[in-house]
Amino acid sequence: MPTHTMTVDGKPCTSSRVIEVTNPATRDLVGRAPVCDSYQLDIAMEGAVRAFSLWRNDVELRRDRLNASAEVIKANVGQLSELLTAEQGKPLREAKAEVISVAGALRYHAKLELTPVVIQDDEKALIEYHRRPIGPVAAITPWNFPLSMASLKIAPALAAGNTVVLKPSPFTPLSSLLLGELLRDTLPPGVLSVISGGTELGEQMVTHPLVRKVSLTGSIDAGKSIASAAAKDLKRLTLELGGNDPAIVLADIDVEAVAKRIFWASFTNCGQVCTAIKRVYAPDDIYDELVEALAEYARRVRVGNGSDESTQIGPLNNDLQLDRVKKLVAGAVSEGAQIAAGGSCSEGRGHFFSPTILADADDGMAVVDEEQFGPVLPVIRYGSLDDAIGRANGTHYGLGASVWGNDNEVTNQIASSLDCGTVWFNTHMASSREQPFAGTKWSGIGVENGRLGMESYTEIQVFHRSRP
Repeated sequence: MPTHTMTVDGKPCTSSRVIEVTNPATRDLVGRAPVCDSYQLDIAMEGAVRAFSLWRNDVELRRDRLNASAEVIKANVGQLSELLTAEQGKPLREAKAEVISVAGALRYHAKLELTPVVIQDDEKALIEYHRRPIGPVAAITPWNFPLSMASLKIAPALAAGNTVVLKPSPFTPLSSLLLGELLRDTLPPGVLSVISGGTELGEQMVTHPLVRKVSLTGSIDAGKSIASAAAKDLKRLTLELGGNDPAIVLADIDVEAVAKRIFWASFTNCGQVCTAIKRVYAPDDIYDELVEALAEYARRVRVGNGSDESTQIGPLNNDLQLDRVKKLVAGAVSEGAQIAAGGSCSEGRGHFFSPTILADADDGMAVVDEEQFGPVLPVIRYGSLDDAIGRANGTHYGLGASVWGNDNEVTNQIASSLDCGTVWFNTHMASSREQPFAGTKWSGIGVENGRLGMESYTEIQVFHRSRP
């Protein structure tokens, strides 16, 4: 099995210690990733500081190199997507879409400009503010979307003039290491370093004195820990954390059509999506019909190895997540929930769990109150819209939510009452390059995506010119 190399200040780098990465569909070894030590981390950070002095001041160089990087990725979609499927488990077509999205993010941000904003221009003064890059960024990414989550940090940070040291999850480091290898000769040394390791390395990055901003996509617990550590040096933060997105369904929907859209908004990537629908609130009038429609999709969907073209849902990524899903389902059943479909591990060596619809679920069950991050969807009855809204808001989470109904006035009223960063109407998880992404409450700090996401990698400097 190959041992991929880290990219440290533009050079390949290995280590005597390695992480063995296995295929979640087969548990077979996929490859090995080196474990970055503190000396190598120092080299990466020092390289990022050196590169920053040139990179920050040359907009044309940044634009050219980001576009060139997009072309390199486009030319290697097959290699990157096959490795991504092997280590993460998602269907190959989804892996290809993820890789292509990285190239798209680089191109999009290469076109964005951070122009001065004039506040006052009269006989007394010219006052304007400029956006300046912050400095070296420590980017820490999760295992559910290793490459697309990396691109949401790399592309805006580099386009704004910062340099980046990226650490992927130890469950899925290989595709990110390959990304670093492919871009090693395209980006100037130190502009993008890609290192690998576990929690200890992440902690060292956050507290490293040369890091000026930390950008994490991960769990709420990880976000709290990083925020506390970063506070000691007043490092800037972007934290995209967990979600427990509710979907509130109204009685006037077309149940069959909506059930299909809700199903895939919940079970894409085996439910391992921060903004996936994690709980559905349905009125008594259509409750049983909606549960059965969702269950029918769960029974029919094809679960299997992501490398198989017929696979629609792959495995969970790791044993820890599989065990968590099993416990959540078992706990819900013990508290009175009914399994309408699924509810068990699939046969085979991999981390497979059948798509599961839980009827008669209720708030207070862990599967409803917590983020499952797996192929499980609880459906909860409600009697009034006020009740549904109150229960939807009754968590520490506030990433996204959706409202499903045909009365625009009613759906708008519901949406304005929901405490979350994004509300979707008759869809869920839809996005665009320009659409900012942010969470409320414990679901995050800061903004990703779009112009606002790029601006989050800058600080403001005001120019005040007095006119006598």
